[in-house]
Amino acid sequence: MFTLSKKESRVPPTCLGPASTQGMDSNYPDGLERECSGKPDQKLPELYGVGDPIPTFSSDGSHLSSRGRIIKWFWDSAEEGYRTYHMDEYDEDKNPSGIINLGTSENKLCFDLLSRRLSQSDMLQVKPALLQYPDWRGHLFLREEVARFLSFYCRSPVPLKPENVVVLNGCASLFSALATVLCEAGEAFLIPAPYYGAITQHTCLYGNVRLVSVYLESEVTGLDTRPFQLTVQKLEMALQGAKSEGVKVKGLILISPQNPLGDIYPPEELQEYLEFAKRHELHVVVDEVYMLSVFEESVGYHSVLSLERLPDPQRTHVMWGTSKVGPWLALGVSGRWEGREVGRTGSLCGGLATALGVFLLQDFGMSGLRFGTLYTENQDVATAVASLCRYHGLSGLVQYQMAQLLQDRDWIDQVYLLENHARLKAAHAYVSGELKALGVPFLRRGAGFFIWVDLRKYLPKVTFEEEMLLWRRFLDNKVLLTFGKAFQCKEPGWFRLVFSDQAHRLRLGMQRIRQVLKGTSQVAEDPPSCQTQELRGQHT
Repeated sequence: MFTLSKKESRVPPTCLGPASTQGMDSNYPDGLERECSGKPDQKLPELYGVGDPIPTFSSDGSHLSSRGRIIKWFWDSAEEGYRTYHMDEYDEDKNPSGIINLGTSENKLCFDLLSRRLSQSDMLQVKPALLQYPDWRGHLFLREEVARFLSFYCRSPVPLKPENVVVLNGCASLFSALATVLCEAGEAFLIPAPYYGAITQHTCLYGNVRLVSVYLESEVTGLDTRPFQLTVQKLEMALQGAKSEGVKVKGLILISPQNPLGDIYPPEELQEYLEFAKRHELHVVVDEVYMLSVFEESVGYHSVLSLERLPDPQRTHVMWGTSKVGPWLALGVSGRWEGREVGRTGSLCGGLATALGVFLLQDFGMSGLRFGTLYTENQDVATAVASLCRYHGLSGLVQYQMAQLLQDRDWIDQVYLLENHARLKAAHAYVSGELKALGVPFLRRGAGFFIWVDLRKYLPKVTFEEEMLLWRRFLDNKVLLTFGKAFQCKEPGWFRLVFSDQAHRLRLGMQRIRQVLKGTSQVAEDPPSCQTQELRGQHT
């Protein structure tokens, strides 16, 4: 989305140690390895990239301001696939040859449950106070319910306070508001890359705030223990690199479970990142949108709000909301997936057992309600963000519905979460099985709605141009994925595949993906990395 200032490390062009593929899956023959050649002219790894928030435009004769042209440029450059999809959207009856959308991170598995709950009589009351201007922070009854809800599901060591809650119409608005009130124009946030690409727009369009990508690599070298691992050392190097270019960094953005990787930060790592931020007087914005979508029982999850002590509470800001998923219409999802009964069996996964909590309502699949909330102990930040709620406020009727939903713990625990986890797990098992059958490597994390897929071997040359051509071949074959460049991934050939969809659409989507890959050359001109090793199905 931005032109990046490329920085190369001064590390000698030799492998730091045997590359590992722990935490990835594929079906290559055992023992397949490709050794680093150690050529003197080998390209050195990029450590960070400073986003340029002001693209260069030629005079187009439009009636827009320079800011308007930038805003239009974002739309034109980032929305092609989504617009194409909406012009030719798959419908089983009306348009069976339309595009299957496996690129947008939406949970389409539980609309039936949500529709029934949101249609009950307690959701349909209209009181006079709901038709008037509220406190710009949100109605007190909702902020009290949000505080109780997060205290419980985040396992907060102390009860969270309603006065620290601000309610807006979605998490995109929250990112925009926080960037505007925390940074001056031209200042920056650090963010591990690959990352959810729309954050670039959210921070830039209003506040003109940059993102400094902290590049993560698929190879496991040095002290890393898993692919795409974030470390304090990488944060330090990116911070110092940005400073050397004259860019002032004001904060750090963390996403857990991470989008698109699905990574979950253990408590000890979270603590290290927060201590790093405190040392450098950086704000930390934590986005835990998929916190209750951890569907593998073996995966533990801990919220930043569950930590016994925040190193810098005044600079730690937590986001949560219903953003990123579709309207809550009933689409007839049954209680069976691929012929298997799902729902009332099994225990809650680690995401609820340890119950973290930021961005939980993404798990409810209701972005159509446009609800987002901020939790911060910094009252100046809360007040500044609340002031922007004049432009990003939430309907009183929606606030009432959200409060009713959040207080219904029995339905959340015994109906929705049990069923949602079971359906996510079944859908993930189907797609991962199809990828294994194709011999396609991927990250297996057991959280979120998506799988991070390695399609580098299908690129004739490992370049972003070839990545885009492969993406277009998928779109031409009526299946929409998201390419790695959209997430600022520095390695061409990675794609995000969303699996949280109904069985018949997943089957058809995977069939179309298979047709594209079977017709694509699997011989890359050069190895995609310094050293690769076969993935033997290790799970993390």
